[in-house]
Amino acid sequence: MSSGETRLALRAGATCVITPAGAVLLNPPQKQKLSGLPRGQLLALKTLNRGPATVAELATAAGEDVTPLLDRLAGAGWLAVTVRAEGRDLYTVLPFGTPPQGEPVPRPPTATLSKFAVLHRDADGFVLEHPLSWCDIRIHDPRFLALLEPSGLGLPAADRFRADLHRGGFLADPAAEEQAFTSRSWSAPDLWFHRRSTLGERVVTWEHFGPTKWAKGQFPQPPARKPGYPADPIPLPRPDLAALRAADPTLTAVLEDRVSTRAFDDAAPITLGQLAELLFRTARSRGVRSEVPGEELVSKPYPSGGSVYELELYPVVRNVAGLAPGMYHYDAHEHALRPIAEAASPAVSTLVKSTSATLADGAEPQVLLVLGARTGRVMWTYEQVSYAVILKHVGVLMQTVYLAATAMGLGACAQGFGDTAAFVRAAGVDELEECSVGSIIVGTPLPGG
Repeated sequence: MSSGETRLALRAGATCVITPAGAVLLNPPQKQKLSGLPRGQLLALKTLNRGPATVAELATAAGEDVTPLLDRLAGAGWLAVTVRAEGRDLYTVLPFGTPPQGEPVPRPPTATLSKFAVLHRDADGFVLEHPLSWCDIRIHDPRFLALLEPSGLGLPAADRFRADLHRGGFLADPAAEEQAFTSRSWSAPDLWFHRRSTLGERVVTWEHFGPTKWAKGQFPQPPARKPGYPADPIPLPRPDLAALRAADPTLTAVLEDRVSTRAFDDAAPITLGQLAELLFRTARSRGVRSEVPGEELVSKPYPSGGSVYELELYPVVRNVAGLAPGMYHYDAHEHALRPIAEAASPAVSTLVKSTSATLADGAEPQVLLVLGARTGRVMWTYEQVSYAVILKHVGVLMQTVYLAATAMGLGACAQGFGDTAAFVRAAGVDELEECSVGSIIVGTPLPGG
C-alpha cells in the first residue's frame, strides 16, 4: 500500500470486530479472521472502524509501520482507497469482491476502455462500473473523466489512475475484444442485465435486492387495475370452464402438439368468441385482494412474482370474424375489450407490419397480442431484479397462451422482438409507466401448414 496522498476506509457494509484472538472482518456472507495481530495493528483497525483515515493517521494510531497490514487488507478487497492531491479527492476504488491475485497481467499498449465498462451518474456523482470487475471507481474530480481514454493531460495521479483502471478490469485491447467469440458475442446491455439482476459479489445482503418493497411509505402502490380507456367496452362471452375441463385435450397432448404457427388461414379467421375464450383462459383477473393496507394483489391463470400482475394484453386486430380491425385493451377485470386506436393509425400499422419477419412469406397476423408491462407494479416491490422479473412473467404468459391456443385448435407464434416506440404511440402511454415487453401472434392455422 503506497502511502502517497490516499485516504482509506473499510469497504461499504464492512465492519471489523476486535476479539481476544485478534480481529474479524465482516461483510456478510464474507468474513476474514485476522489472528495473532500485534497491539499496534489492532489499534489501526479500531481507527479504520471509526471511519476514513490516511496511512499516516493509521501509523500514528498504531505507533508502528502498518503497511503490511494495509497491503493484506487491500489485497483481500477490504479497503476503499481514495486517491487525493493537494487536499482534493480525485477518485476512489470501491471494492465489493476480491482483487485478482498474483502478478498483474501487463497492460497492452493499445488498452482503452472496455466495451462493457459503463460510466453513469448516481446520487453521489460519477461512478465507473464493469459487470465482471471486483470493484467500482468513483470519480470525484471531473478532469479524470478525460483519462478514461488515452490522453496527454498532465494530471496528478494520472498514471496511478490508469493502473487502477487496468487492475480493475476496466481497460481492454479493443482488437482482442472483437476477435474473441466470448467477448464479441455479448453486448454491453446483455452482460450488464445478466450481472445486475442476479446474485453475486455486488449483492451481499437482501437490503437492496429482490422484493424489498422499497417504495412502501414513500409512494402509493400503482393500482392493480389500469385506468380504463374512454371508449365504450365490448363485453366478451365467458366460456364454460366446467365443460372445458371435461372436453379439453390432456396436458401431455397440448405440450406435445404445441408448435409455432407461421401460416394462418385468412379465409377462416379466428372468431370473436375464440379470441374471448383465449383471453379468458389465459389472462382474466380472478379477483383482487388487499391483505395489507395500501397493497393490492391479483390472481390470474398464470403465475406472477408477488401476485402483482403488471402485464396487460393489447389485441391488435387485422382479421377477426365479428370484430372490427384496430387496437384494443383487454380489461381483465371486466373481461371486455376497450377500443384504443383504429387500424389505419400509423402506429397500429407499424405494429402489424413488425410481424412480417416472423410469419411465412411476410404475411400479416390475424391478431397480434402485445404484452404491455405497467412496470411500477413490479418496481414498487422489487429492487434490481424488477425488469428481469417482468421478462420471466412474459415467458410464463406466452407459454400459457401457447398451450391454451393449442387446446383450442388455434395457432400461435411468439415474436422475438417488437416495436416498443410504436406501442407507446398507439396505446398513448408514458413509456416509463408502461412499455411493451413481448408479443405473440394468434389465429386460425392454415390447414396442413
